Order: sequence, then C-alpha cells, then structure tokens
Amino acid sequence: MFTGIIDELGTLTKLEISGSDATLQVRCGYRDFVRGESIAVNGCCLSVTESGVDWFAADASTETLAKTTLGSLKLGDRVHLERALRAHDRLGGHIVSGHVDGVGTLLDRRPLGRSIEVTIEVPDALAPFLAPKGSVAVDGVSLTVNGTVGRRFDLALVPVSQGKTLLAERPLGSTVNLEVDVLAKYVARLLGRPGVDGASPENPEAGGALTLDALRRAGMA
Repeated sequence: MFTGIIDELGTLTKLEISGSDATLQVRCGYRDFVRGESIAVNGCCLSVTESGVDWFAADASTETLAKTTLGSLKLGDRVHLERALRAHDRLGGHIVSGHVDGVGTLLDRRPLGRSIEVTIEVPDALAPFLAPKGSVAVDGVSLTVNGTVGRRFDLALVPVSQGKTLLAERPLGSTVNLEVDVLAKYVARLLGRPGVDGASPENPEAGGALTLDALRRAGMA
C-alpha cells in the first residue's frame, strides 16, 4: 500500500527482457533494502529480488508489462519511487495500491499561475472512474482531478509536485501509468457496472441499483 507521495527519484541501470517477463535494476538513494519488500516504480508495485548498497532489482510479470509503461523504459531513464506505507506513517496523498489500471497519454500542458495544468487522455474503460475533485495516481503521483471532458481529464501540478516529480518535464505524447481511486472501483462493482478493463461483473444487479439487499449479498450490511 502506498500514498502517492514520491519520496525518491531513481535511475534505470539495467533492463533484461526474457520472453514476456522483465527484470529491472534501479539505482537510488534508498538504503537497507529487504528482500521481498514492495517499492512502487512509476506507480507499479514491485517486489525487491536483489539489492546492493544503492540499487535494487525487481521482476515485472507479463501482466505488469501489458498494463504499464515499464516495458518501454530505456537505460538511464529516471523513475518515480515510493516505499510501502508503514502503519504509523502519515497518509499525505490517498490510498494507492500500486496496481496500475491502464495507460494514459499526456496531451497538453499550460501555465496556471504558479502551477502547470496538464491534460491526459485515458482509455474508454477508465473514463467513468475519474471525477472532478477525485483522486488519481499518475506514474505513482497522487493528484486531484480538476475536471473531465469525455476521455480527457485535467490536473494541476503545484510547485512542490513540479520539483519532486518528473511530470512537468514529460514530453507531450508521453504515456503514463494510471491508477484510479480504489473506492470508485468498488462502487462500480456494487452498481453492476463494467470494471476498469471494460468487462462486466458476474451477476450484475438488475438495473444497476445499489440497494440494501445488494450490500447484504456483498457482505457489507
């Protein structure tokens, strides 16, 4: 579990692709790695398999490569990093699982006072899960949706986000990993609506009504 507050920038020093899987090696300022610990790399939750004084390695599965941008990284690329949330940490962003829902495209960027407003286009299946003033993780960064139009949404990068993340320097046309708010996914499930992959749930509620009976069957009432 993560918060979407990026606390380190790493550099990809090795990328080995074997069939449909891959192994990444990242150099960073973290220390005292624990084998098996979770680290979010550009918003993707990965498990440490090996480590040294200032680097760690992690495997990316077929599913991870299919749903994220990790497979398109190049040696020398910088990446957002966040270690897993500890029980006594502050939840400064929002609840982020590190399970990427899809990939978006950076369409536009423009000044907005001291901030930078960014427009991102998402796949059709993700659009219903984005709402004004709702939360979204973009390459692992916890951000607030300013507004939505169709498959596009806007967000603002405040000065601290500009300084601590790479989003302000991404070229237009770049792809980014997206994770929508987990609460929106559960609400869609209870309403019998298609999920983030566009698939309809089994036994959807007739008419899509969120009723007391539906909550009871889901074990929530």
